[in-house]
Amino acid sequence: MKKLSILLLLVCISFSANAQTAEELKKEQAPKKAQIAKLQGEVKALQAKIDALPGWRKGAFGTIGASLSGFNNWYARTAPNTAAGNIGITVNGFANLIEEDFFWRNSGTINLGWVKFDDKDDPSDSDKFETATDVFTISSLYGRRLNKKWAISALGEYRTTLLDNFNDPGYLDFGAGATWTPTSHLVVVIHPGNYNFVFSSGESVFESSLGAKIVADYTNKYKGLSVKSNLSMFQSYKDGDLSNWTWTNSFGYTIWKGIGLGFELGLRNNKQEALNNALIDNPAETFATVDNKLQSYWLFGLSYAF
Repeated sequence: MKKLSILLLLVCISFSANAQTAEELKKEQAPKKAQIAKLQGEVKALQAKIDALPGWRKGAFGTIGASLSGFNNWYARTAPNTAAGNIGITVNGFANLIEEDFFWRNSGTINLGWVKFDDKDDPSDSDKFETATDVFTISSLYGRRLNKKWAISALGEYRTTLLDNFNDPGYLDFGAGATWTPTSHLVVVIHPGNYNFVFSSGESVFESSLGAKIVADYTNKYKGLSVKSNLSMFQSYKDGDLSNWTWTNSFGYTIWKGIGLGFELGLRNNKQEALNNALIDNPAETFATVDNKLQSYWLFGLSYAF
């Protein structure tokens, strides 16, 4: 009994000592946290000054997503012998020249994806990877400043596919107007004078027209998170059926030495593309009858920040 009392006493003393030590450590930790917060604020202020300096700003980040699977004599499946795969790659890059009197902003986006589903028991089934996602966009914006936030500007933007039907269709927007830059990360283009050139081969429903162009682009980095969101809209003055818009959102979170997780989501509305696709199965389709559904794609996988 005496030994048990001594043991309990030692435990209580040890607990008291540890609690006291933890309290002391917390007191030492508090001022250090305050110092770190102060230093982080100073670093952020210095970075803002660096970002405001004239010169080039360049950057890029991308995402790779892949999954592969195979089944042999897996009888629970309708097709017991199959091989399947999904591969996607996306890259977002920019090179911007920022000066006191003018700016020149250039950006590019590539998103490519392939899928495969091979039923080994079906001789007519393809064993190759087929194109799933195919997006290519480049743009160049030049602006002459009126003040810190507004500029007279000209924009050239080209959109097409790379793997399938290159430049068929292809869209080239060229126009002029004004650009608003409320912050170094947000650019809003408002061009009431814009011509939307549409390139296609043979007889097609695609038609070029004059209209207004609006682009909103947001690019920023929050610690390890890279964000890019781009909305590109064209409103035709000739016919609303010739209008279109595309909205892409890319996120990359760095975990270790530039490697992390990435996610991209793209949305598009384009009635000319919807009608062109519908005519493959139904030659009687028209702009009035076509079901213009929202187009979308997404990709999730490993990312790398350059």
